[in-house]
Amino acid sequence: MNPRSYPWWMPLASAASAGLLLVLGFTWRIRRLHMRELDARLRQGERCIFAFWHARLLPLVFTHRHRAIAVLISRHRDGELIARIIQRLGFRTGRGSSTRGGEEGIRDMLRHADEQRLLALTPDGPRGPAEEVKPGLVYLASRTGFPVVPVATASSRVWRLRSWDRFRVPQPFALVVVAYGTPITVPPTLADAELETWRRRIEQAIRDITSEVDRVAGTA
Repeated sequence: MNPRSYPWWMPLASAASAGLLLVLGFTWRIRRLHMRELDARLRQGERCIFAFWHARLLPLVFTHRHRAIAVLISRHRDGELIARIIQRLGFRTGRGSSTRGGEEGIRDMLRHADEQRLLALTPDGPRGPAEEVKPGLVYLASRTGFPVVPVATASSRVWRLRSWDRFRVPQPFALVVVAYGTPITVPPTLADAELETWRRRIEQAIRDITSEVDRVAGTA
């Protein structure tokens, strides 16, 4: 979409939304799980791909702000607003689809990987099916050599939007739990049958860590 075709109010909306998220985020009681080993690896210069369900991404925008993490965002108008919001909070963006290979979004993320940035994406976005990993994540991990780190969030009190994935917004002063799973390293070359095996393995890992945060937050 041509930037000139975006509504006049989009810059104002992105600024207001970023400010509102910061105000909301500073009220949360944040508890992080399994961070020590991951932080040690990142301090040593290792890079990874954070993978998490679309419905649970909002707390991560607050907790991981100003780290220049490259996030894959779709090109539709909703995606443009999200991209502008997170850019104001110190993220970089790749724009396009997460389908396997050749797509502009994947090319953008490969470029960010070459710059040794941390990467992040919602493997079930932008339109679902909810909580199903698309092959693009496996392809990206295979091409970059970056391990996939499953990430999940859960909140003691949330508003759920009427979206395709029931997007979650933690309420003010909620307990917000953020957890990281064991990194999964995908081999550099994969046959089609192996692609599906790794896709399922990553999907199950995200589901497992999501179940854990739900228990800790008391929402299981």
